[in-house]
Amino acid sequence: MKTIVKLLGAVAVLATGATAAHAEKWDMPMAYPASNFHSENGAAFAKCVTDATSGGIEIVTHPGGSLFSGNDIKRAVQTGQAPIGERLLSAHANENPLFGYDSVPFLATSFDDSAKLLKAAKETVAEALDEQNLVYVYSVPWPPQGFYMKKEVNSAADLNGVKFRAYNAATARIAELAGMVPVQIEAAELSQALATGVAESFISSGSTGVDSKVWESLTHFYDVQAWLPRNTVFVNKDAFNALDEAGKKAIMDCGATAEAAGDAKSRELTSGYLETLAENGMSVSGPSDQFKTDLQGFGATMTEEWIKAAGDKGKAIVDAYKAM
Repeated sequence: MKTIVKLLGAVAVLATGATAAHAEKWDMPMAYPASNFHSENGAAFAKCVTDATSGGIEIVTHPGGSLFSGNDIKRAVQTGQAPIGERLLSAHANENPLFGYDSVPFLATSFDDSAKLLKAAKETVAEALDEQNLVYVYSVPWPPQGFYMKKEVNSAADLNGVKFRAYNAATARIAELAGMVPVQIEAAELSQALATGVAESFISSGSTGVDSKVWESLTHFYDVQAWLPRNTVFVNKDAFNALDEAGKKAIMDCGATAEAAGDAKSRELTSGYLETLAENGMSVSGPSDQFKTDLQGFGATMTEEWIKAAGDKGKAIVDAYKAM
């Protein structure tokens, strides 16, 4: 009996050792500051996975572009330099127009509509990511997008010649339609670009404005609610396939939880961000009737262009969304 007890004890020790030996540390690059709600949500997701696997998969987040810059995160995960990461997927619409589904101006302008659009697009976008050696895990919307300016704007004509921060194909196209000068700038570089005059306007959510303290350089925010772009978390497909079923399930279950929690947090924070901008001296308002009409014209043009570029799959997404 003593021998059996000793044997069982030895097996338990070996099992514990095997679990520790197979524990994996996954670095997760993220582009936005640690205090941003996307980064906080990512940290909660990472803890969820670590807890669910009893430390078998330890995900460590690296916010603020500290591990890879925003523009390099997707490629790093595709090539296995990082096993998991978060990226504003629409920034890669030049690779595949389907990645820009969430940034078609005035197609989905509310959180509820954004959720419907995701439902219509998720399977197709996941397939496009799969073709690039990536596994879709979850995505979370930013608050509705508005224009940040250093002057009053009453129509699109007032935008002519303005240096405009572009972060994806959609924002670059808006700049072109409005006669602005697009400048490619990542979120981590935005404050410096505004302070030095490299950029003097941009379109983004209230969250980015607060993160970057834009009131130090700009004066006006126009809440045009153009679209709700999404940050998407994806895993290197080889790394994902190497996991056991319990590990895969933990990633996906925690991703579903993070998607719901992130959506709820974005909704909760939206009005507070605009209040913070106003409290710090910015003029916060909706667009004038003329400015709104001008922007809707841009939106109609860009919707047609996106459907043409994205082909039958893009049309199917829009049709499914509008049928909901």
